[in-house]
Amino acid sequence: MGVLISLIIILFWGTHLFYLLSSFEVSFSNPLLYFHILLQGYLYTGLFITGHDAMHRLVSKNLKINKIIGQLSTFLFAALSYNRLVKNHFMHHKYPGTEKDPDYSIRSQNFFVWYFTFMYRYATILQLVMMAVLFNVLKIWFDEINIWMFWVIPAFWGSLQLFYFGTYLPHRKPHEEEMEPHKARTQSKNHLWAMLSCYFFGYHFEHHDDVRVPWWKLYETKTIE
Repeated sequence: MGVLISLIIILFWGTHLFYLLSSFEVSFSNPLLYFHILLQGYLYTGLFITGHDAMHRLVSKNLKINKIIGQLSTFLFAALSYNRLVKNHFMHHKYPGTEKDPDYSIRSQNFFVWYFTFMYRYATILQLVMMAVLFNVLKIWFDEINIWMFWVIPAFWGSLQLFYFGTYLPHRKPHEEEMEPHKARTQSKNHLWAMLSCYFFGYHFEHHDDVRVPWWKLYETKTIE
């Protein structure tokens, strides 16, 4: 089931992106433009969530298939280094909300400071070079405005969605007693909103409490209203 769900997300992301790059005429007065940007951003979020599940070996019991899907998902998201993500993510689970947590901001809880610190820690020179190359390759076949609207902007939107619902809201201070031992809070029980906001990752205490649960089953662990 994990492989099937992962491939559906990847296929939906790729099909929708190809349609937007090749066939959609950008007009800022067309409400569908903004709908497609938001939808593509949501699919970008799904790519990363798929890569995240692969980090926890939840996509496939076959470790080679699991890693391939994880690498593919994170590469399609923004040419991210899967190995770097795995290393940092396990540090995040081991030392949540501390100075050893690469996803946490000790110096400032300001949203923008924390977000740009978060992005900086995952960016690499190789990634930036690869994204620049891909951008110029895409320009061979597609209009540049479409690339910006549907390839660049949705990726940033997806990163904001992931950061806000999967890092900032769950882990920001103050750390109340009920957040221990993971220093993670959980959003109110609402499965529809949890799915739309970040593929159930607003149920963040539950994720930290049992990392063996794939994203599409996280709602089953939710008990607090």
